[in-house]
Amino acid sequence: MHILVNHLTRMQPGYICVAGVDVNTLGHVRPVLPRGRLTTDLLRYNGGPLSIGSVVDLGPTVYAGGAPEIEDHYFDPAKATWLFDDDPDDYWELLNRMAYESLATLFGPDLDQRERSRTVGIREGHASLGCLAPKERPSLYVDHRGAVRIALGTANLSVADLRLYERDHRTPRRDLVANMQRRIRAGVEVILSVGLTRPWRKQEDTDERHWLQVNNVHLQDDPLWR
Repeated sequence: MHILVNHLTRMQPGYICVAGVDVNTLGHVRPVLPRGRLTTDLLRYNGGPLSIGSVVDLGPTVYAGGAPEIEDHYFDPAKATWLFDDDPDDYWELLNRMAYESLATLFGPDLDQRERSRTVGIREGHASLGCLAPKERPSLYVDHRGAVRIALGTANLSVADLRLYERDHRTPRRDLVANMQRRIRAGVEVILSVGLTRPWRKQEDTDERHWLQVNNVHLQDDPLWR
């Protein structure tokens, strides 16, 4: 299976999550392991195959999806290979073809509003990945805890784009965040790769939930951050 990577996020230090578009079906695919998590060894700058805009041959895959994570496929990282980097204009065109203007359209009626967050219950929903072309100008910033966030209409979401953090996955790249926000404010078109987290329970909550986050921020004037 060949995918074009358009979701690439930080996890705890040393770990990442990745997803892309099946180049044949244009459906989202999230390569996962039967046990354990993907490590940063798989990133291009560490000698692996993965980076935003790269076309990657995952090798043989086995479907492992279940609501809402219908995109999951098992794969063997040792058999995944980088093929080439997409052309920036072609990449932006693909994002545009896949993007919707509404979170409800992407994730369905099971997407609930919880204050300024959005969640989906366990085994609910019909997708966990998508591309959003927001109607309103989003606002990208670093909060008081040093986390990158985005204000998006009535929602305020965490941003897990690993490119907005140093390689320790903890320290925000404040100058880059500020630069991108200036471009957004100036009217540069933006498309967001969005996704649901694996289920977890907030300390003050009673149930585990999938929480909506922004996985990656794409801007038309430099869609592959070259």
